[in-house]
Amino acid sequence: MLMKPEDVARRINAGATLFLAGDEALLAALPRGNWIGGSSPYFMDSNGGKHSRDLIFVQEQSTAVSATQIRWYAADALAGIAADSPGNGYSLVIIPATSPAHVRYAEDAPGYSGLFMKNIVGWIAGVDLNDLGKVLPRVFDGTTGESSSQAAVVLHATLPDNKLASVGIVNCMEQGDGDRLQFDHDGFFVEQCLVNGEPHNFAEYLVQTQADTRLPLVADYNGEMINVSFQSVEADHGKVTLYAPVFRGVEYRMARPIDNYVARFMSQIPTQLTQPEFCCNCILNYLYSELEGKKTGTLTGPVTFGEIAYQLVNQTLVYLTISDI
Repeated sequence: MLMKPEDVARRINAGATLFLAGDEALLAALPRGNWIGGSSPYFMDSNGGKHSRDLIFVQEQSTAVSATQIRWYAADALAGIAADSPGNGYSLVIIPATSPAHVRYAEDAPGYSGLFMKNIVGWIAGVDLNDLGKVLPRVFDGTTGESSSQAAVVLHATLPDNKLASVGIVNCMEQGDGDRLQFDHDGFFVEQCLVNGEPHNFAEYLVQTQADTRLPLVADYNGEMINVSFQSVEADHGKVTLYAPVFRGVEYRMARPIDNYVARFMSQIPTQLTQPEFCCNCILNYLYSELEGKKTGTLTGPVTFGEIAYQLVNQTLVYLTISDI
């Protein structure tokens, strides 16, 4: 829930383990304790989408967790997240947007050994959209008071044998019926692509087809739809910048348009799902679907600049649940 900083401080001092999101200045002023956090002033609250620089979004770790460890990972050490993640439990990752760790995790995580055998979730910290290019996103380790705009902070949580963690996503996007798109290299920046097997400049293709770039590219990974969202299309320079990398050998299509995001979103939520251990939703869903003030049920959490469900995803809600075995 959204809380005043003084109430968050009381929870920290009471010994709670917390996952926090809020304005950098608010997080920096909190007392030391067992918490991690990242900057963002956008949230999905029980009362609806909200922008606030005065409140902190609080998600409290379940009492079922038997042990926690908080660690930092620089860009060249990110592969260690999966290796350090407990065999029964989960790892919650927060990475500052546009940092070396963000880029490296986005491009390399699918190849990390053991990544998909662990429960790895998290989010990309951001800033107020009015501060883009002026302020760097930051992530925090509450145990030491340390913060960084360059590295990832991770909380590893171990569960007892009678508990099980599971990662889930709610993705309202699906592949449309349009052209098949492929790319000749991995990355956030694209110039050339194959359209139904024929070479094209990607920026020119998007302009010529009048593509709605509020909709992402969508790839079908064995029935799981994974989105890659557009940041900018520079037709004059023949370059497209994305919020997540595309990968060679993967076939993408533009997403099918959605008439009513909230209705579609609510229909995608598993009927048995209650408030999860952790949840986050994408800033692009918040903006494009005008979620300010709109309720999205029990799935509440920070609005983020990228989501982590094992690998980096876009325009996706990510959640983690803990259940009895």
